[in-house]
Formats: sequence, structure tokens, C-alpha cells
Amino acid sequence: MLKPEQLLCPTPKGLYCPPGDFYVDPVVPVARAVVTHGHADHARSGHDTVLATPATLDIMATRYGEDFAGTRQAAPYGQTTAHNGVEITLVPAGHVLGSAQAVIRHRGMTMVVSGDYKRRRDPTCAAFEPVPCDVFITEATFGLPVFRHPDDAGEVGKVIASVQQFPERAHMLGAYALGKAQRVIRLLREGGWDRTIYVHGAMERLNRLYEEHGVDLGPLEPATIEKGRDFAGEIIVCPPSALADRWSRRFADPVSAFCSGWMSVRARARQRAVELPLVISDHADWDELTDTLAELAPGEVWITHGREEGLLRWCELRGQPARALALVGYEDEEEM
Repeated sequence: MLKPEQLLCPTPKGLYCPPGDFYVDPVVPVARAVVTHGHADHARSGHDTVLATPATLDIMATRYGEDFAGTRQAAPYGQTTAHNGVEITLVPAGHVLGSAQAVIRHRGMTMVVSGDYKRRRDPTCAAFEPVPCDVFITEATFGLPVFRHPDDAGEVGKVIASVQQFPERAHMLGAYALGKAQRVIRLLREGGWDRTIYVHGAMERLNRLYEEHGVDLGPLEPATIEKGRDFAGEIIVCPPSALADRWSRRFADPVSAFCSGWMSVRARARQRAVELPLVISDHADWDELTDTLAELAPGEVWITHGREEGLLRWCELRGQPARALALVGYEDEEEM
């Protein structure tokens, strides 16, 4: 059997597979890339060939243009592709639409690159599927015990309750344009908000793409100011940066809300002057991370990015071999 480092190894460009001659989520343009999902820190343009799920390829085309790569190779969930004798299978990661774990097999070795993932239900994407493996390569964005995310429905319920309490005020929800915005809209629908939701122009193309992939977002309209209208009592979804932008000042005494796992840290909410912090994350929290490692019980755990020290200590206490890869180039989209 191969040693894990012979099948996947960290390099300045990203995780590299020598026998397959491809990278997983490379941070610079390469000849052949496997892309786990469409967020900009994992999906970059300029590769010669990109293998990803059909939804991720559509997201990349929407964000970067149709010529984002020389060649596209669509790999639906569960379909195995072989390259230079290395098998690649993409399975759901539960992060955003089209997000996948990359399952890489060669000469009796199975390694799984999680990309970014979460374990809780998400009405806008396929649920995470655990895959038995020799090495599990995990993120650790919220890899400390203090991060335990509350129930999503309860957080969204705070918005609806606030609108009922302050009908004279507009409610602006800052949410990352890919994944978070669409998930929050669907959660609002499930919470009983069937009225029109107004959206920032930067989200319109991705909202339309989600609809094309079967995610019903309900009635949406552009958050365009009309004479004599101030959006009092309405919900507006916008990029987080818009909360502090001049764009937000056009609305009626707006309540600013920010949807992020980091909103459990009060200092972060105060720093952003967020009136209504909503702890809604598209990443696994501490319990989801550790439950996943306990469920898989792999031969080794590799940690690609995030708060590695907490997860390393957890593994050490349980006799689980683990190490941090200290890869660079992956940011936290929840802060954007």
C-alpha cells in the first residue's frame, strides 16, 4: 500500500496528487484541478482543466465567465473518474450548492478531501455523506470547543420577530452571496415569511442559478429605491460589505443583521456594529467536526486550514493520529 504522502502531498500551489498529476483546490492556475466547491478561495479561474460537479462548474461560469478554464469535466455525485490510474469520486459535502468531498483512491489507499463542509440540514444543497477512508483531510474553521452553533430556525426566527416588533424599520441581512444568502432565504420561507424578499443586485445571478438547479427561493425583487418608498417592515438580503456602505443608508432606519458563525463572538458583532447578530454558518461547528472524526475513525486526520490546534489536541487525547498541513490561500468567506 502507498504511504499517504505518495498519493496527496501539500505544496505551495495546494494539495497535489503525484500519480494522478492533479491538484485539489489549487490556489494558483494549474494544468489539472479538482475543485470541491465554488467559493473563490477554492475555485479559481485560469486552470487548463477543471473537474467538479455540474453545479460547481455552473457557479464558476457565472462568477468568472464561460472561459474560466480551458476544459471543463463535469463529475456528478457518485460518478468515478480515473486519471493516470487514480480514481476520483465526488460526494456531497453539505456546504453550498454543488459542494463536494473529493474521494481519491489508488493502489488500496483511500483519501478524502473534505473541502468545506457542515453536517446539519441545509435546504439548498445535498447533505454531507461520510466515506470510510484511510486519511480524512478536514477543514477546521470553527475548530474550537467554544463554537457550537445554535438551531438555524431559531436564528431566522429572530429576524421575523424583529420585523413584527419594529414594522417601521427595514431589516437588512448581511449574507455571503454564494450559499449563505440562498440558504437564509429558504430558511425564512420555512419560517413562514412568504412575502417578497428584496435582494442586492450582486446576488441576482446566483439566486437565478440556484432556482435553475431546483432551489425555490420564492418571490424576490431587487432592492431598488423607488420614490416615496423606504422598505419599512421589509427584509433585504445583501452582501455583508453593504451593511456599512452608503447603499444601506437609503432604507428606513435599518436594523443590521449579519449571518455568520462568527457572530457567536460578541466582539466581532460589536466591531461590525451589528444590531442583530445571527449565528448561521455553512461550516461545521466543533461538535460536527469531532462527531465526523469519531464516526469515520480514519487511520490519519490531516487538517488543511482553520483553528488546527483545538482539533489536533482533541485527536491527541483520543489516540487519533493527526497533523496540520498549514496550507495557505484559504480565507473565511463568512468574513467577506
